[in-house]
Amino acid sequence: MNAKRMPVFLFLASTAVFTVLSANDVTTDAGAGRAALEKRCTGCHALDRDKEGPRLAGVLGRKAGSVAGFPYSDAVKKFAIVWIEALLDKWLTDPESVIPDSDMAFRLNNADDRAAIIAFLKGTGR
Repeated sequence: MNAKRMPVFLFLASTAVFTVLSANDVTTDAGAGRAALEKRCTGCHALDRDKEGPRLAGVLGRKAGSVAGFPYSDAVKKFAIVWIEALLDKWLTDPESVIPDSDMAFRLNNADDRAAIIAFLKGTGR
C-alpha cells in the first residue's frame, strides 16, 4: 500500500470499526431501554394505548397533556411544556418539581434506567 494512502486507510478502517461498535451500543441501549420501560413503567403506561397514564410512544417532542381523550390532571393540562430529554429526566426523578399537583406519584431514582428509558422513547416517534 502506498505510504501516502496509509493514513487515509487507517482512518477509514478505524471509522468503520467505531461505527460497528456504536451500532451495537445503540442496539444494546434500545434493548436496555425497552427492558427498563417494561419493568418500571408498564404498570401505568403502554407505548400505544392509554392506561392509568397516557401512551408513551412519541412523548418526546409532544406537549404535556395533549393526548386526546386522556383525563390529565388540571395541573398537567395547564402546564405549557413540550417534553424534551432533560425535562423528561427531571420529571422521572421528581414529577412534583416539574408539574406540582400532577397525578404522577412514581419516581425513578436510577439515572441509568432513566437514561435508557429516554433513549428508547426517543426512537418511538410520533
